[in-house]
Amino acid sequence: MEEDQIKNSNAKLALKTSFKSVKTIDSIYTGGKVLITNDESLLITTLNEDIEVTELSTGKKVHRLEGDTEIITTMAVKPDGKHLISASRSLQMRIWDLSTGQCLRTTKAHEAPVIVMDIDHTSTLVATGGADGIVKVWDIDRGFCTHVFHGHRGVVSAVKFHYMHGQWYLASGADDCEIRLWNLQTKKCLGVLQSHVSVIRGLDFSSDGRTLISGSRDKVVNVWDWQTKELKTTYPIYETLETVGFISKDTDLSAYDERWQSEELFYTGGDAGIVRIWSLKTGQQVQAQEKEENSKHTITDVIYSRKSQFLAAVTNDQNILIYSIPQQLNRIKQIVGYNDQIVDIAYIGPEETHLAAVTNSQVLRVYNIETQDCELLYGHQDMIICVDRSRVDGTLFATGSKDRTARLWKMKHNEENKEITYTCVGVCIGHTESIGAVALPNKSTHFLLTGGQDRTIKYWHLDLKNDTKKPRALYTHQAHEKDINTIAIAPNDKFFATGSQDKLVKMWSVDTGELLGTCKGHKRGIWSVQFSPVDQVMATSSGDRTIKLWNVRDFTCIKTFEGHTNSVLRVDFLTAGMQLVSSGSDGLVKVWTIKTNECETTLDNHTEKVWALAVRKDQKYIASAGADSVVNFWEDITREEQEQELREKEEYIIKEQDLQNFMHKKDYLNAILLALSLEQPYRLLTLFRTVMEENDQPNTITGNQAVDTILAELGKQNLEKLLDYIRDWNTNAKHAPIAQTILNCILSSHSSEEIVELTNAKEVIDGLLPYTDRHFQRLDDFITQSYIVDYTLHAQES
Repeated sequence: MEEDQIKNSNAKLALKTSFKSVKTIDSIYTGGKVLITNDESLLITTLNEDIEVTELSTGKKVHRLEGDTEIITTMAVKPDGKHLISASRSLQMRIWDLSTGQCLRTTKAHEAPVIVMDIDHTSTLVATGGADGIVKVWDIDRGFCTHVFHGHRGVVSAVKFHYMHGQWYLASGADDCEIRLWNLQTKKCLGVLQSHVSVIRGLDFSSDGRTLISGSRDKVVNVWDWQTKELKTTYPIYETLETVGFISKDTDLSAYDERWQSEELFYTGGDAGIVRIWSLKTGQQVQAQEKEENSKHTITDVIYSRKSQFLAAVTNDQNILIYSIPQQLNRIKQIVGYNDQIVDIAYIGPEETHLAAVTNSQVLRVYNIETQDCELLYGHQDMIICVDRSRVDGTLFATGSKDRTARLWKMKHNEENKEITYTCVGVCIGHTESIGAVALPNKSTHFLLTGGQDRTIKYWHLDLKNDTKKPRALYTHQAHEKDINTIAIAPNDKFFATGSQDKLVKMWSVDTGELLGTCKGHKRGIWSVQFSPVDQVMATSSGDRTIKLWNVRDFTCIKTFEGHTNSVLRVDFLTAGMQLVSSGSDGLVKVWTIKTNECETTLDNHTEKVWALAVRKDQKYIASAGADSVVNFWEDITREEQEQELREKEEYIIKEQDLQNFMHKKDYLNAILLALSLEQPYRLLTLFRTVMEENDQPNTITGNQAVDTILAELGKQNLEKLLDYIRDWNTNAKHAPIAQTILNCILSSHSSEEIVELTNAKEVIDGLLPYTDRHFQRLDDFITQSYIVDYTLHAQES
């Protein structure tokens, strides 16, 4: 038992030298159309000029469909989920196979970009509406246009198929404020519906097929009897609408008032950023989602899923918010499409299963690392700059913002329904400029330290048991001459350090705020400071491209680490204080060993500045994030690599012994194959020399029939390897006769076509030809074979 504990202790303290990126949180949506397949298995989003296909439940990437360098204007997915149709500004319409991610067909659709699409419920036809004012209908599988409808005098902004009494119809709306109805059998316009005074943004037909509703940016929903072309009623919505649609009558409405359960309902979404459900009969609002505090987003589209009965709101800040209709529009899931620059991160939760990310936004994102589900925490009124979490249990964390406030958040886990909720439990108000640094203690949750552009540090007393929403600042000190970028609290909670753009690091008493000392030496601003978990030292990183280690007793510099080619933005301790991990503006993450001053490894999977680092408590994983909007999770694989290296050494020793045994027994078959696998050309040369010197069987090429047979039966990989060795042996007059003999055996038993197919054939033959005349006894045979090979090679190249 004691031996196991010692082994585990040694394993934990072993220097970390190898990491690999095991997971990333990446952008999947940068604006535009969003789709969810009918079976809810796939989420389809536009990512710049490409299309990203991901699993809706897990966030796992399925396909990236590469575009044609032009922005995707719209897309639609078949109800059966087999194909995706997309259109871009290049005027090309593409059909994709969703099972393979392959483009099946490309067609020029309109003379101007396609703006909207709709596919009928049989997955046969797709309707396209273009900026040229034309509506077209296409046969998807056979790839030809079946209908062309002219009439709109502006950009077509909405299309909707309708099937009723064995007849196919199509409704279209445009920015000419008109709705046109088309009969697909007669290919004629049935009528024009006029009432809106702005662009039509949504069309849908009721379950009985008799009613058409239209939503417009004129802030009203019109209800039409489309067969008689009469406007039945107009409902004011009081917001600029971007989408409208009916909700199925089989939806579970048991949580709603009984009067709504038998009525036809429809939903809307628009610039107010709220999903609402309305009664078709009365126009009365039935339900609205709860508005998030300080949220400023608008809704660009709403996706209705009949299967799981939810409404997915697509927002202008590239998020997808999913609301459950049976749960009275309670938000059940959030999908973050785009993170912008990630400037800070922190592991949170008792088991550090979640990651809080600060992303150039007033909204804090909290990711479930395993599933990549994301919770959006609203509250700040301006961009969040920093985040820190309590080391006590990881459920308390704090954020600092440009709105001059710091907010305290509490993570709560409901054991009954397994749900995790986040609550703002305090707002610290008092700074006069942006807050650039926050720090929570290591052993308690009694205080918070903040610093910012007003150059002051504040100590906030926290009384979470009494649920105080506005903590008190017990002291405020003018700390630096320039912005404060970082604050770190010592492991014993008695001291803290601050780093500033004034190039100084200062150490303070937590209890009184008294200045204890100043560290001078950096030539640029300080970006990060951290205390060692075991020694009385602290590490700082700076814009001068260096990391420095300081003695906290006399504030002298102990060591300086150089290696980054640009500003070092973050630093933290690893391996019980024996190592450091840093990240910089050069896009690299580096791991350093303090004792030797050496960089053990460089982790390179970012394309921009790496602003943030977070080390998990068990130090098995490091998270890095930066300006490329990507979070990388790096796993420590040092132990696995060492074990693998040990296994390889053991296998090598065993094979070495086996090789000696085979040679002793004259088991040439296994000896040659083993020497090739061990990549030991000298041992192989010695083996061939021994065989040729013994020359037991004079009528053979090598002197041994078994060796001739082995060389004749060599596989492609071993043949390539042996030819390389022969070329090298042939450059030495001492070894050339053996090389030519083995080559003769190979060329006698392998056809020129077989040799030509080898990847290294030309290099080998070119290397051998200059030495042939001097060393090859059966010259005619070799020249014939060699020139056949050479001739074949040149013929293939030409």
